[in-house]
Amino acid sequence: MKDRQDQRSRVMRQFIVLTTTAVVALMLGGCAPGAGPGTLVDTTRGVVGPLNGEAGTVVPHEAIAPQGPYLLDTGDRLRVVVYGQDGLTNAYAVDATGNITMPLIGSLRAAGRSTQTLGTEIAAKLRGGYIRDPSVSVEVETYRPFFIMGEVAAGGQFPYVSGMTVQNAVAIAGGFTPRANRWNIEVTRKVNGQLYRADVPPTHPLMPGDTVVIRERWF
Repeated sequence: MKDRQDQRSRVMRQFIVLTTTAVVALMLGGCAPGAGPGTLVDTTRGVVGPLNGEAGTVVPHEAIAPQGPYLLDTGDRLRVVVYGQDGLTNAYAVDATGNITMPLIGSLRAAGRSTQTLGTEIAAKLRGGYIRDPSVSVEVETYRPFFIMGEVAAGGQFPYVSGMTVQNAVAIAGGFTPRANRWNIEVTRKVNGQLYRADVPPTHPLMPGDTVVIRERWF
């Protein structure tokens, strides 16, 4: 009888340990999505990685840092200047399909292109039967907004300012709440047409269209 009681006690202790471990793992997973600071998470698949082509690979947050020329996307407002052609020089918004619509040319793809590439494309279209030697420049008049939510005083949508960081975004949103985890910040960004989420430091540079989430601290 005593042996059976001892065996039941051992089984019960093992069950408690396993259950506690599972609960702690779930809690930690809820507190810090992804694989910890400096990891990249593909939000469309819910797995860590894979910017380098290897699913499950942990990469630094620098992998989503701004690199190369700025690529246009929906929500950007452009200033297109066609020198000597006042009827074509105007402000054009990148619409929900990623295009702009100009006189003579019609709809033209802008999303995923730099301002220089788009200017070259516009000039080529105009040269094809409209203007002999067009000179075109394109610049971003207004960037698409960024979004911030979570433990900030006033989350929402705000105009993007060139060169801003997570710290700047928090300041624009009225600062941290008392329960904010100031060192566990999440940024969701489109990289090469794919949405990714990364845990970043407060000094991480933001890009237009980013979504910033300030998590709650648990102690």
